[in-house]
Amino acid sequence: MQNIYLVVSSVLAFISYIVYIVAIFKGKAKPHRTTRFVLFVITALATASLFAEKNQVAIWLIGIFTFNSFIIFILSLRFGMGGWEKTDIVCLFIALIGIGLWKFTNNASIALYASIVADFTGVIPTLIKTYRFPKTEVWTFFAIDCIAALFTLLAIKNWKPIEFAYPLYIICIDFIIVLLVVRPIHNCLKR
Repeated sequence: MQNIYLVVSSVLAFISYIVYIVAIFKGKAKPHRTTRFVLFVITALATASLFAEKNQVAIWLIGIFTFNSFIIFILSLRFGMGGWEKTDIVCLFIALIGIGLWKFTNNASIALYASIVADFTGVIPTLIKTYRFPKTEVWTFFAIDCIAALFTLLAIKNWKPIEFAYPLYIICIDFIIVLLVVRPIHNCLKR
């Protein structure tokens, strides 16, 4: 059953990025450049970390995220938003410090947790952008990623933090973005 969950998770993760790439080309999604750069670097390093730990569950999800993060980062350069505001630069700087500290640890577990913190810091510009401009993101991308991460959790046999930390984080952060996108617009205008 574990293999079925991993396949479903991987397929959903791949589909979510196709949905997002199509939305970018249609002008319905405008990825935040800073976030997309940080996410590409982090997912690449997280994949290396999980590979070093010989992780056989979460590595599939993060590996697909790495490949797709690269594509979305490249697309964000032409079709995206942001990247040079003060908040973007501060978040990028903090995320890069976290990535640097992570890179120099010899402990794959610490590296994974540092990557989650750096990832969250890198996502802050997207959270701000999505709060201000909810129509610049498509909720389906993030919702499908939540479901993909849930299937990754279902595939876990040994419930150790290194196994479930990243998929659980993805569920939480993507769910927050879904809520920001689908909330009624009139609530945004009142604040």
